[in-house]
Amino acid sequence: QPHLVESGGGLVQPGGSLRLQCRPSGFPLNYYAVGWFRQAPGKEREGVSCISSGNGTIYYADSVKGRFTISRDDDKNRLYLDMDNVKLEDTAVYYCATDGSFRSECRIGSWGTGTSFDYWGQGTQVTVFS
Repeated sequence: QPHLVESGGGLVQPGGSLRLQCRPSGFPLNYYAVGWFRQAPGKEREGVSCISSGNGTIYYADSVKGRFTISRDDDKNRLYLDMDNVKLEDTAVYYCATDGSFRSECRIGSWGTGTSFDYWGQGTQVTVFS
């Protein structure tokens, strides 16, 4: 069963940067759609970014476009989320997840709901403070 571990969260000031890492075990990332999601206190879970298997078509939530970058290192089998110019509203627990379906694609229009993702990490806290 796929297992995911996030790391890299912490405290950061507005305008600062942070890099999150997702380390999978039991499967190669490049064969599956994987995504980053976040959930702030009192709010619903939100899709942040998704990268498809293989050629890695990428999608972003409008709220992070131009500030966050998802990437995948196939040699190291790692998923990253580079967060630049962070804002107070980026404060949340960030999760990586995969649907666990071989050669899967991020579902256009619905990946952000997270409902097609079956395997989730424990999350890493990101707190933006002024």
